[in-house]
Amino acid sequence: MDLSDDTLAGMEQVARDAGALLLRYFRRPLAVSYKGVANLITEADTASEHLIRERLAPIVPDAAFLGEESGGELSLSGMSWVVDPLDGTTNFAHGFPWFSVSIALVEHGVPVRGVVYHPVLDELYAATAEAGAFRNGVPISVSTTGSLVDALLTTGFYYHKGGELARQIALFERAHQRVQTIRRPGSAALDLAYVAAGHFEAFWEQGLSPWDVAAGYLLVQEAGGRVSDYAGRPVRIGEGETLASNGYLHDEMVVLLRGVRGSTSPAAPSL
Repeated sequence: MDLSDDTLAGMEQVARDAGALLLRYFRRPLAVSYKGVANLITEADTASEHLIRERLAPIVPDAAFLGEESGGELSLSGMSWVVDPLDGTTNFAHGFPWFSVSIALVEHGVPVRGVVYHPVLDELYAATAEAGAFRNGVPISVSTTGSLVDALLTTGFYYHKGGELARQIALFERAHQRVQTIRRPGSAALDLAYVAAGHFEAFWEQGLSPWDVAAGYLLVQEAGGRVSDYAGRPVRIGEGETLASNGYLHDEMVVLLRGVRGSTSPAAPSL
């Protein structure tokens, strides 16, 4: 499907509008419920998704819609909106200012437009397939760090605990011995955007859903980075394992992560 040059601009405005809405709820009393043992949902999540869905509809009218809160479908034969209206809900609910809005336009399962917005810092990350990645209109690129000992990494932990959490902690410990240090901020979409912008050298996590990564994958790739599973193989959005890097460290990260492999688990969003 041919997309107009206005498609990304429309997505950017929708993301900004959703971010402004989220800030009206931030650090105020919230109605909070649970989708699982630790998976929060707030009234801000649902209000943001409602706004996004309504305002995206006229931009690409025939696109399917897949959102974290309302569900939907990912079309493998056409266009789909893939939306996380509030990535980092747990952070948001506790007043921790690391959360984002993530919107991707996906064609045949592959992201072709992507936007991640950090409303607290007013940072808008945007990418178009084969046209580069940008922050607030300025081109961005991955870092050129080529040594793990000089690398700042980021990760997230899967909701399910028990043996799976133990494997993730083992991965964290193994990585921490080899790199400068590791952060665990709590929004996969922003983690990927920050890899694209060169602030992190690599990000890894498993159990992510399409809405967590669709826009972020495109940002990393268009900024010159690389995205794969833990074995270095190509990965589709929401297929379980995510390794994103500046490319220079990717093969070393594959070796590092293969040392303690987790089991294959159903998709679940980050805490």
